Amino acid sequence: MKRVRVLLADDHAVLRAGLRLLVDAQPDLAVVAEAADGAEAVAKARRARPDIVVLDLTMPHTDPAATIRQLVRLGVRTVVLTMHDDPAYVSAALAAGADGYVVKKAADVELLAAIRAVSRGCRFLDATAERASGARSRVARPLSEREEQVMRLVAHGFTNREAAGRLGVSVKTVETFRARVCEKLGLRSRADLVAYAMGMGLVAEGDVGPRGPIRPPARRAARS
Repeated sequence: MKRVRVLLADDHAVLRAGLRLLVDAQPDLAVVAEAADGAEAVAKARRARPDIVVLDLTMPHTDPAATIRQLVRLGVRTVVLTMHDDPAYVSAALAAGADGYVVKKAADVELLAAIRAVSRGCRFLDATAERASGARSRVARPLSEREEQVMRLVAHGFTNREAAGRLGVSVKTVETFRARVCEKLGLRSRADLVAYAMGMGLVAEGDVGPRGPIRPPARRAARS
């Protein structure tokens, strides 16, 4: 039986060791490499040619969306394994090209199923991620470079007019691209857009925009 080749990318060595034991214990799976950040994951993927990369979203010095895109260009499928169950993170990973999303608290149950499903060409979301992304069913549509530029500026607090000036385009053009971003990703407010941009690694808490440091938007209380 040909084993599915897996690369583990997480900055916690103890967690990687546990995942390696879990994966290598399966007769149809094998860990072929490990990495501690996004750049190392891409470099080792080039050399080891895994079928699947299991990728943490919040490793140091790592742009998760850019890492996923680089792995996609290498022809490698990606299963995100993360502590984040916020819809913004699920949306960001899927829009960047991830094939699977598993929240770490469900890893012992769901990760092996995710690796196997993704290796067969299927998309896999664990139950938590599926609930989190349910309101954003169109997250798979990727953003263009210009859409991403507009989203980054708006998330940093620039008005449409200020963003237009920085990009050298009309205000109407910025409005159009902003509307496309929201339509593609199922976002309904600037707070949604900021949360998405943070999850995608385009904006970090504490970044300084024209109106001061960026802060995560307050989570809305669930309706009873």
